[in-house]
Amino acid sequence: MAAASGVHGCPMLLGTSTMTTSSPHILSDPPREAVPMGFQDRGYYRSPSAAGGMADWSGVNTIIALTAAIWLANFILAGDLFREVVSLPFSLNDFLCLKANLFQKPWQAWQLLTYGFLHAGPSLEAPGAPYDIWHIVFNMLTLWFFGRPVEGITGKAEFIRFYCVAIVLAGLAWVVGEQFTGGFGGGAVPRLVGASGGVMAVLAAFIWYYPRETVLIYGVLPVPAWALGVLYLFSDLRGAGSHAGNIAHVAHLAGAAFGVVYAWRRMDFSALTDWPGQLLAKVRPPQLRILRPEDDPSGRSGGADADDVLLEQEVDRLLEKITRSGEASLTPAEREALARASRRLKDRRS
Repeated sequence: MAAASGVHGCPMLLGTSTMTTSSPHILSDPPREAVPMGFQDRGYYRSPSAAGGMADWSGVNTIIALTAAIWLANFILAGDLFREVVSLPFSLNDFLCLKANLFQKPWQAWQLLTYGFLHAGPSLEAPGAPYDIWHIVFNMLTLWFFGRPVEGITGKAEFIRFYCVAIVLAGLAWVVGEQFTGGFGGGAVPRLVGASGGVMAVLAAFIWYYPRETVLIYGVLPVPAWALGVLYLFSDLRGAGSHAGNIAHVAHLAGAAFGVVYAWRRMDFSALTDWPGQLLAKVRPPQLRILRPEDDPSGRSGGADADDVLLEQEVDRLLEKITRSGEASLTPAEREALARASRRLKDRRS
């Protein structure tokens, strides 16, 4: 990464080098532990055909739409396109980009996330900086191709959390790297925009889940996904070592490394968004449930019924977790609880 002034775009190698890929055709699901009970029969579950509005939007679609809207808003505001009506020149890229002097201004830590939803575009601080639409196009195409299979494993909410954490870690790695290579003490501070860190994490997770899946380079040259990963690795290592160009190779490498660790360790970031509900649950008074003999369809009562009620409540909680964060978020103990409930249901039917 060159330590020059101005906005530094970090487009994917799919877009900035001579490489593109076609949408991968998923031949089979990756090996995963079987969950003995589905959530389709639960009351809170609605099939895609029954859900409407934003419920139909995947996490990938949500990220792409938000990123495109921000890019368009920056283009309109920084270009002052509505100056005949009201002149309000303002650049979102100048305000939300990640600056290499973050450690000197830690109160701007929010830049570690916001930069990932920006892309090369007009800037008031660097009006002569070149830009084009291909930066955002290739990043979002890559996210679309590889993000959907990954989201199918993680679930919508967990995919968005994973993507955001990847952006933060990739940006942090870039800032650290600039402290050693930037040399911006008295000059212009390097800046970073682009989703490449998050997209590289998604691509790396895809390669981990589907290492033998065929990917078409240029749309014609078939290679296994793992080979594409090797090509990216060597390309970014070479770029990071030479510090040439305006591509944030360090952010690419950090994002890819995080994606591999995430998929390998089956990490779960649901705590990042679940803590408000958990806090409310702790301060909320416990709810009592009245059990009546006529409520038991089997005609049984006693301690076994109370145990069944507790198990059913636990199953409901776990199936809600699967719906929210994906099957991979379950712990071994939670999987055992689902298996125990499944066996008990079979015993009742036999």
